[in-house]
Amino acid sequence: MSYRKLTPEEQWVIINKGTERPFTGKYNDFFETGVYTCKQCGAPLYRSKDKFPSHCGWPSFDDEIEGAIRREVDADGRRTEILCANCGGHLGHVFEGEMLTPKNVRHCVNSISMDFVSAEEQAASKGGSVKKAYFAGGCFWGVEHLLQQQEGVVEVISGYMGGHVENPTYEQVCSKSTGHLETVEVLYDPARVSFETLAKLFFEIHDPTQENGQGPDIGPQYASAIFVNDDEERGVSEKLIALLENKGLDVATRVLPMQPFWRAEEFHQDYYVRTGKTPYCHSYKKRF
Repeated sequence: MSYRKLTPEEQWVIINKGTERPFTGKYNDFFETGVYTCKQCGAPLYRSKDKFPSHCGWPSFDDEIEGAIRREVDADGRRTEILCANCGGHLGHVFEGEMLTPKNVRHCVNSISMDFVSAEEQAASKGGSVKKAYFAGGCFWGVEHLLQQQEGVVEVISGYMGGHVENPTYEQVCSKSTGHLETVEVLYDPARVSFETLAKLFFEIHDPTQENGQGPDIGPQYASAIFVNDDEERGVSEKLIALLENKGLDVATRVLPMQPFWRAEEFHQDYYVRTGKTPYCHSYKKRF
Protein backbone atom coordinates (compact mmCIF):
# COMPACT_ATOMS: atom_id res chain seq x y z
CA MET A 1 0.00 0.00 0.00
CA SER A 2 1.43 3.35 -1.07
CA TYR A 3 1.18 6.25 1.40
CA ARG A 4 1.90 9.93 0.90
CA LYS A 5 5.01 11.28 2.65
CA LEU A 6 3.84 13.41 5.57
CA THR A 7 5.29 16.64 6.89
CA PRO A 8 6.33 16.74 10.58
CA GLU A 9 3.12 18.62 11.42
CA GLU A 10 1.00 16.05 9.57
CA GLN A 11 2.82 13.18 11.30
CA TRP A 12 2.16 14.73 14.70
CA VAL A 13 -1.60 14.64 14.11
CA ILE A 14 -2.09 11.63 11.81
CA ILE A 15 0.47 9.23 13.30
CA ASN A 16 0.94 10.51 16.85
CA LYS A 17 -2.74 11.42 17.34
CA GLY A 18 -2.18 15.13 17.98
CA THR A 19 -4.74 17.90 17.54
CA GLU A 20 -4.38 21.07 15.51
CA ARG A 21 -5.28 24.34 17.19
CA PRO A 22 -8.98 25.29 16.89
CA PHE A 23 -10.06 27.70 14.16
CA THR A 24 -6.73 27.33 12.33
CA GLY A 25 -7.44 24.46 9.92
CA LYS A 26 -7.97 25.22 6.22
CA TYR A 27 -11.28 23.34 6.12
CA ASN A 28 -12.82 24.75 9.29
CA ASP A 29 -14.83 27.42 7.46
CA PHE A 30 -14.81 25.79 4.04
CA PHE A 31 -17.97 24.61 2.25
CA GLU A 32 -17.18 23.87 -1.39
CA THR A 33 -18.78 20.91 -3.17
CA GLY A 34 -16.75 17.72 -3.34
CA VAL A 35 -15.24 14.92 -1.26
CA TYR A 36 -12.79 14.96 1.65
CA THR A 37 -10.09 12.29 1.46
CA CYS A 38 -7.47 10.90 3.83
CA LYS A 39 -4.26 12.96 3.72
CA GLN A 40 -2.12 9.84 4.17
CA CYS A 41 -3.66 7.29 1.79
CA GLY A 42 -6.18 9.23 -0.32
CA ALA A 43 -9.22 7.14 0.65
CA PRO A 44 -12.56 9.02 0.46
CA LEU A 45 -13.85 9.86 3.94
CA TYR A 46 -16.65 12.46 3.85
CA ARG A 47 -18.97 14.16 1.36
CA SER A 48 -19.38 17.93 1.42
CA LYS A 49 -23.15 17.62 1.83
CA ASP A 50 -22.57 16.11 5.28
CA LYS A 51 -20.38 18.97 6.51
CA PHE A 52 -21.99 21.54 8.77
CA PRO A 53 -20.92 24.63 10.74
CA SER A 54 -20.61 23.54 14.37
CA HIS A 55 -18.53 26.58 15.43
CA CYS A 56 -16.33 24.26 17.49
CA GLY A 57 -13.11 25.22 15.70
CA TRP A 58 -12.68 22.08 13.59
CA PRO A 59 -14.41 20.72 10.46
CA SER A 60 -17.59 18.87 11.45
CA PHE A 61 -19.56 16.18 9.63
CA ASP A 62 -22.75 14.40 10.66
CA ASP A 63 -22.20 11.39 8.41
CA GLU A 64 -19.39 9.46 6.75
CA ILE A 65 -18.88 7.59 3.49
CA GLU A 66 -19.92 4.01 4.22
CA GLY A 67 -17.02 1.91 5.48
CA ALA A 68 -14.57 4.84 5.49
CA ILE A 69 -14.24 5.41 9.23
CA ARG A 70 -13.03 3.16 12.07
CA ARG A 71 -13.92 3.94 15.68
CA GLU A 72 -11.81 3.16 18.74
CA VAL A 73 -12.41 4.14 22.36
CA ASP A 74 -9.59 6.29 23.77
CA ALA A 75 -7.34 4.80 26.45
CA ASP A 76 -9.11 6.86 29.10
CA GLY A 77 -12.44 5.38 28.04
CA ARG A 78 -14.03 8.80 27.71
CA ARG A 79 -13.92 9.72 24.02
CA THR A 80 -14.25 7.80 20.76
CA GLU A 81 -11.41 8.27 18.28
CA ILE A 82 -12.09 8.16 14.54
CA LEU A 83 -9.49 6.82 12.12
CA CYS A 84 -9.26 6.21 8.39
CA ALA A 85 -10.47 2.63 7.96
CA ASN A 86 -8.02 2.13 5.10
CA CYS A 87 -4.73 3.21 6.68
CA GLY A 88 -5.48 3.83 10.35
CA GLY A 89 -4.54 7.53 10.21
CA HIS A 90 -5.92 9.61 13.08
CA LEU A 91 -8.72 11.96 12.08
CA GLY A 92 -10.21 13.24 15.33
CA HIS A 93 -13.12 12.21 17.55
CA VAL A 94 -16.83 11.54 17.16
CA PHE A 95 -19.52 12.87 19.50
CA GLU A 96 -23.20 12.06 19.88
CA GLY A 97 -26.08 13.67 21.73
CA GLU A 98 -25.27 17.31 20.98
CA MET A 99 -28.41 17.81 18.83
CA LEU A 100 -26.55 20.01 16.33
CA THR A 101 -28.19 18.28 13.34
CA PRO A 102 -31.08 15.80 13.00
CA LYS A 103 -28.53 12.96 12.77
CA ASN A 104 -27.25 13.97 16.23
CA VAL A 105 -23.65 13.02 15.38
CA ARG A 106 -20.55 15.19 15.01
CA HIS A 107 -17.32 13.93 13.48
CA CYS A 108 -14.79 16.48 14.74
CA VAL A 109 -11.91 16.19 12.25
CA ASN A 110 -8.51 17.83 11.98
CA SER A 111 -8.15 19.69 8.67
CA ILE A 112 -4.55 18.53 8.45
CA SER A 113 -5.75 14.91 8.30
CA MET A 114 -7.63 15.53 5.05
CA ASP A 115 -7.40 16.68 1.46
CA PHE A 116 -10.31 18.00 -0.59
CA VAL A 117 -11.28 16.96 -4.13
CA SER A 118 -13.80 19.28 -5.81
CA ALA A 119 -16.74 18.03 -7.86
CA GLU A 120 -15.03 19.35 -11.00
CA GLU A 121 -11.81 17.48 -10.17
CA GLN A 122 -13.77 14.29 -9.53
CA ALA A 123 -15.48 14.53 -12.91
CA ALA A 124 -12.21 15.30 -14.72
CA SER A 125 -10.54 12.25 -13.16
CA LYS A 126 -13.30 10.12 -14.66
CA GLY A 127 -12.95 11.72 -18.07
CA GLY A 128 -16.10 13.78 -17.65
CA SER A 129 -17.13 17.27 -16.63
CA VAL A 130 -19.50 19.13 -14.34
CA LYS A 131 -21.66 21.99 -15.58
CA LYS A 132 -23.61 24.60 -13.62
CA ALA A 133 -27.16 25.88 -14.06
CA TYR A 134 -28.95 28.61 -12.10
CA PHE A 135 -32.65 28.75 -11.22
CA ALA A 136 -34.69 31.12 -9.04
CA GLY A 137 -38.20 30.03 -8.12
CA GLY A 138 -39.19 31.29 -4.69
CA CYS A 139 -37.64 30.12 -1.44
CA PHE A 140 -34.43 28.33 -2.35
CA TRP A 141 -35.04 25.63 0.26
CA GLY A 142 -37.72 23.93 -1.84
CA VAL A 143 -36.07 24.45 -5.23
CA GLU A 144 -32.82 22.99 -3.90
CA HIS A 145 -34.57 20.02 -2.28
CA LEU A 146 -36.51 18.94 -5.36
CA LEU A 147 -33.80 19.54 -7.97
CA GLN A 148 -31.33 17.58 -5.83
CA GLN A 149 -33.42 14.44 -6.41
CA GLN A 150 -32.89 14.49 -10.19
CA GLU A 151 -30.55 11.76 -11.43
CA GLY A 152 -27.33 13.26 -12.77
CA VAL A 153 -27.36 16.18 -10.34
CA VAL A 154 -24.16 16.26 -8.29
CA GLU A 155 -25.08 19.00 -5.83
CA VAL A 156 -27.49 21.92 -5.43
CA ILE A 157 -26.39 25.02 -3.53
CA SER A 158 -28.65 27.78 -2.22
CA GLY A 159 -27.54 31.35 -2.77
CA TYR A 160 -28.25 34.77 -4.21
CA MET A 161 -27.96 36.18 -7.73
CA GLY A 162 -28.95 39.22 -9.72
CA GLY A 163 -28.28 42.02 -7.26
CA HIS A 164 -25.82 44.89 -6.91
CA VAL A 165 -24.33 44.11 -3.47
CA GLU A 166 -21.33 41.82 -3.14
CA ASN A 167 -21.67 38.78 -0.87
CA PRO A 168 -25.06 39.80 0.56
CA THR A 169 -26.51 38.36 3.75
CA TYR A 170 -29.93 36.75 4.02
CA GLU A 171 -31.14 39.74 6.03
CA GLN A 172 -29.97 42.16 3.33
CA VAL A 173 -31.70 40.17 0.57
CA CYS A 174 -34.92 39.96 2.60
CA SER A 175 -34.83 43.74 3.04
CA LYS A 176 -35.54 43.94 -0.73
CA SER A 177 -32.79 46.52 -1.13
CA THR A 178 -30.07 44.50 -2.90
CA GLY A 179 -31.90 43.34 -6.02
CA HIS A 180 -30.97 39.67 -5.47
CA LEU A 181 -33.19 36.68 -6.11
CA GLU A 182 -32.99 33.54 -3.99
CA THR A 183 -31.27 31.27 -6.50
CA VAL A 184 -29.88 27.75 -6.61
CA GLU A 185 -26.67 26.66 -8.31
CA VAL A 186 -27.07 23.19 -9.81
CA LEU A 187 -23.90 21.18 -10.44
CA TYR A 188 -24.73 18.40 -12.88
CA ASP A 189 -23.16 15.77 -15.09
CA PRO A 190 -24.15 16.63 -18.69
CA ALA A 191 -23.53 13.00 -19.70
CA ARG A 192 -26.39 11.93 -17.39
CA VAL A 193 -28.82 14.84 -17.49
CA SER A 194 -29.31 17.76 -19.86
CA PHE A 195 -29.93 21.42 -19.14
CA GLU A 196 -33.32 21.06 -20.83
CA THR A 197 -34.34 18.27 -18.45
CA LEU A 198 -33.33 20.43 -15.48
CA ALA A 199 -35.21 23.45 -16.86
CA LYS A 200 -38.34 21.36 -17.44
CA LEU A 201 -38.17 20.10 -13.88
CA PHE A 202 -37.70 23.65 -12.63
CA PHE A 203 -40.94 24.71 -14.34
CA GLU A 204 -42.72 21.70 -12.82
CA ILE A 205 -41.69 22.21 -9.17
CA HIS A 206 -42.87 25.81 -8.84
CA ASP A 207 -45.62 28.04 -10.22
CA PRO A 208 -44.03 29.95 -13.15
CA THR A 209 -47.14 32.13 -13.50
CA GLN A 210 -46.86 33.78 -10.09
CA GLU A 211 -45.24 37.20 -10.13
CA ASN A 212 -43.16 38.68 -7.36
CA GLY A 213 -43.25 35.63 -5.14
CA GLN A 214 -43.95 31.95 -4.79
CA GLY A 215 -46.81 30.57 -2.74
CA PRO A 216 -47.06 32.48 0.54
CA ASP A 217 -43.58 33.99 0.09
CA ILE A 218 -44.12 37.40 -1.45
CA GLY A 219 -41.39 39.80 -2.53
CA PRO A 220 -39.03 40.50 -5.43
CA GLN A 221 -36.39 38.18 -3.97
CA TYR A 222 -38.79 35.25 -4.61
CA ALA A 223 -39.39 35.99 -8.31
CA SER A 224 -39.06 33.27 -10.96
CA ALA A 225 -36.02 33.42 -13.25
CA ILE A 226 -33.43 31.38 -15.10
CA PHE A 227 -29.92 32.83 -15.26
CA VAL A 228 -28.35 31.51 -18.45
CA ASN A 229 -24.68 30.84 -19.23
CA ASP A 230 -24.96 31.12 -23.01
CA ASP A 231 -27.24 31.42 -26.04
CA GLU A 232 -27.93 27.68 -26.03
CA GLU A 233 -29.39 27.81 -22.50
CA ARG A 234 -31.33 30.95 -23.41
CA GLY A 235 -32.80 29.20 -26.45
CA VAL A 236 -33.85 26.17 -24.42
CA SER A 237 -35.40 28.35 -21.70
CA GLU A 238 -37.34 30.50 -24.16
CA LYS A 239 -38.53 27.39 -26.03
CA LEU A 240 -39.95 25.89 -22.84
CA ILE A 241 -41.64 29.16 -21.91
CA ALA A 242 -43.24 29.27 -25.36
CA LEU A 243 -44.49 25.69 -24.92
CA LEU A 244 -46.09 26.61 -21.59
CA GLU A 245 -47.67 29.74 -23.04
CA ASN A 246 -49.11 27.66 -25.87
CA LYS A 247 -50.75 25.55 -23.16
CA GLY A 248 -52.44 28.69 -21.84
CA LEU A 249 -50.05 29.63 -19.01
CA ASP A 250 -49.15 33.28 -18.49
CA VAL A 251 -45.48 32.68 -17.63
CA ALA A 252 -43.80 35.24 -15.40
CA THR A 253 -40.37 33.56 -15.46
CA ARG A 254 -37.62 35.86 -16.74
CA VAL A 255 -34.58 34.65 -18.68
CA LEU A 256 -31.62 36.69 -17.46
CA PRO A 257 -27.89 36.77 -18.23
CA MET A 258 -25.43 35.14 -15.85
CA GLN A 259 -24.38 37.23 -12.87
CA PRO A 260 -22.18 36.55 -9.83
CA PHE A 261 -23.56 33.82 -7.57
CA TRP A 262 -23.16 34.25 -3.83
CA ARG A 263 -23.46 31.15 -1.65
CA ALA A 264 -26.02 31.56 1.13
CA GLU A 265 -25.28 30.99 4.79
CA GLU A 266 -24.74 27.35 5.77
CA PHE A 267 -28.00 27.31 7.73
CA HIS A 268 -29.79 27.41 4.36
CA GLN A 269 -27.91 24.54 2.72
CA ASP A 270 -29.81 21.21 2.57
CA TYR A 271 -32.40 22.81 4.81
CA TYR A 272 -35.10 20.16 4.49
CA VAL A 273 -32.66 17.28 4.84
CA ARG A 274 -31.16 18.76 7.99
CA THR A 275 -34.47 19.73 9.62
CA GLY A 276 -36.55 16.74 8.52
CA LYS A 277 -39.28 19.10 7.31
CA THR A 278 -40.97 19.14 3.88
CA PRO A 279 -41.36 21.96 1.32
CA TYR A 280 -44.32 24.23 2.05
CA CYS A 281 -44.53 26.15 -1.23
CA HIS A 282 -43.02 23.76 -3.79
CA SER A 283 -44.42 20.53 -5.19
CA TYR A 284 -44.26 18.64 -8.47
CA LYS A 285 -46.88 19.24 -11.17
CA LYS A 286 -46.41 17.77 -14.64
CA ARG A 287 -46.51 20.52 -17.27
CA PHE A 288 -44.78 18.98 -20.33
